[in-house]
Amino acid sequence: MANTGTKDISYEELKALVGKSPNLILIDVRSEEEVAKGHIPGSINIPLNTVEGALKMNPEEFKVRYGVTKPVLDAPELVFHCQIGKRGAMATTKAHQLGYVNACNYAGAYSEWSKKEGK
Repeated sequence: MANTGTKDISYEELKALVGKSPNLILIDVRSEEEVAKGHIPGSINIPLNTVEGALKMNPEEFKVRYGVTKPVLDAPELVFHCQIGKRGAMATTKAHQLGYVNACNYAGAYSEWSKKEGK
């Protein structure tokens, strides 16, 4: 059965992982300009229009380009986010289509994170 809906993660769930889970792969799909104004600690910037290409790279290429190990298809904590949730959902859907079974979207996105973190 195909999973058509994207799986969402809440602020509380993400907060419990950031800085604590060695498995967390947090991908910020906003533009570089947006990321320059603030980001969630430990996130990797892969703009939405490059997500598909990035996830199709071989692991060596990915590591060189982004400085981190490429997530495996069944990575347990693969989270995408953007500014308000829409692009994150699109990236999550794309990841699912490429076989990333546990990919999820932080629907609250950076706007919620920055509010709750008082940034």
